[in-house]
Amino acid sequence: MDTLGYLGQGFGVAMSPYNLITALIGTLIGTVVGLLPGLGPINGVALLIPVAFALGLPPESALILCAAVYLGCEYGGRISSILLNIPGEASTVMTTLDGYPLARQGLAGVALSLSAWSSFIGALIATCGMVLFAPILARWAVAFGPAEYFALMVFAIVCLGGMAGNRPVKTFMAALIGLFLSTVGIDANSGVYRFTGDSVHLADGVQFVVLVLGLFSVSEILLLLEKTQHGHAAAKATGRMLFNAKEALSVGWVNLRCGLLGFIMGVLPGAGATLASAVAYMTEKRMAGPASRFGQGDLRGLAAPETAIGAAACGALVPMLTLGVPGSGTTAVMIGALSLYNITPGPMLFEQQPDLVWGLIASLFIANVMLVILNIPMIRVFTRILAIPNWALVPIIAIITGIGVYAVHATTFDLFLMVGIGIFGYILRKLDFPLSPLLLGFILGGLMEQNLRRALSISNGDLQILVSSPITLGTWVLTAVMLALPLLRLWRNRQRARQAAHA
Repeated sequence: MDTLGYLGQGFGVAMSPYNLITALIGTLIGTVVGLLPGLGPINGVALLIPVAFALGLPPESALILCAAVYLGCEYGGRISSILLNIPGEASTVMTTLDGYPLARQGLAGVALSLSAWSSFIGALIATCGMVLFAPILARWAVAFGPAEYFALMVFAIVCLGGMAGNRPVKTFMAALIGLFLSTVGIDANSGVYRFTGDSVHLADGVQFVVLVLGLFSVSEILLLLEKTQHGHAAAKATGRMLFNAKEALSVGWVNLRCGLLGFIMGVLPGAGATLASAVAYMTEKRMAGPASRFGQGDLRGLAAPETAIGAAACGALVPMLTLGVPGSGTTAVMIGALSLYNITPGPMLFEQQPDLVWGLIASLFIANVMLVILNIPMIRVFTRILAIPNWALVPIIAIITGIGVYAVHATTFDLFLMVGIGIFGYILRKLDFPLSPLLLGFILGGLMEQNLRRALSISNGDLQILVSSPITLGTWVLTAVMLALPLLRLWRNRQRARQAAHA
């Protein structure tokens, strides 16, 4: 049976009334979970797996439910990012850069609808890619070992300088702070306490939820209080809740490029939507040039990460299904769900369980259509958040933030740490330091350390492994080019200044 025949078989499974209702419930739950900062798709899927198993759902329905929750969380995560400048999860950090400025300009509805459309396009591109190229891309992804991933992470850190325009020094300083915070805790290899100040509460390191809610939520609360004190007007949503055809066409090529990029990044095991959204945003900003309004409410800056997130979320399922290797944290949880049904993902899964695999792929098309249909009519409801006055919004954000942080370890230490990080983030924002590079440095720092240790363990400490493959060599060359570009830009600016002075 050819690919289209298998896909038709999958739609037969996914469009059964039972599985359609399952997908609808999953998308609703996922959107709500994604809307709440600090939860994210991993928690949403993990909470539903025992419920699905206890209810006796068949394996294909359980997997469809998990996938629908996964995609719903990716959709929901952008809502708080755009409206409140609070990332729902790590991947939506980049969405805040242009999504929140658009909301402040009264275009919250346009931003939400365009992000939903971009995420749909990215997921559609990735799902089509799964149908056509899954086995080929899975074999290609195997070529990425620890050394290749380490080089890729270094490249991503170096590229951060392109995110903040004329603030490369502050950007790199913020990224370095993030890298430092990622080293706090017990060293996994030696068991040595690092930068914990002899506090047992920091033995597991700084938790991502504590950091992201401290940096963005608490600092945003302080800024809202400051604006209220100074009499600043709150953001308001205009009457137009949907993007128009001109706006959709203006980001059409961005959707296509970032959809392909996000799919490829999603296929790489461990890369995930966070790295995909960062690379997509930085790439589009460089292509747009210095005259763009990236960071000030550029529609391309919103469409790029949202398209990449939607594509990467679907692309992460490729290595899970074809190799049995999780492409992200959420797919690792989904592999655990399959193990409950005594199903082992891998190369033989397509032959042994075609209904399961192709039913899941077909359900991705259906779930994404459901999410667009559900989310766009709800935009007017979501934007009502902006109508809440600051004196009422601040305690609501504080309560949700406190609950999200306390749920991690159920300790008051995390609450105090979050407040301390929030005050530090507020100071950084007042000094015009970008916070997104700090958070991305924190996320990538842990991955860099793990992959460097693995690579050196494989080579018995020989550093040559870091430049021993064409992929690593190519990545190091690109890294050198990215390092040289700011210097070249500085030299050109000085040359122009000299020419203007002589003229």
